[in-house]
Amino acid sequence: MPQLAWQKSSFSGDENNNCLYLAAAPDGTLRLRESDTPHEIIATTPAPLGHLIRAVGAGRWRGSGTAR
Repeated sequence: MPQLAWQKSSFSGDENNNCLYLAAAPDGTLRLRESDTPHEIIATTPAPLGHLIRAVGAGRWRGSGTAR
């Protein structure tokens, strides 16, 4: 796997190491990881991630794995 250019989320600023990082892979997918478990990487594409971000922003996400 090529080196990814990880970017820290602008909402991550916690001193308790609770940071989310995002990188674009050469195949067009997006990769996400947390600072406390950097070897666990989630791959997704822009559309599903955009849906999740909009659902969270609109308060439609419960955090239990299901949307309202």
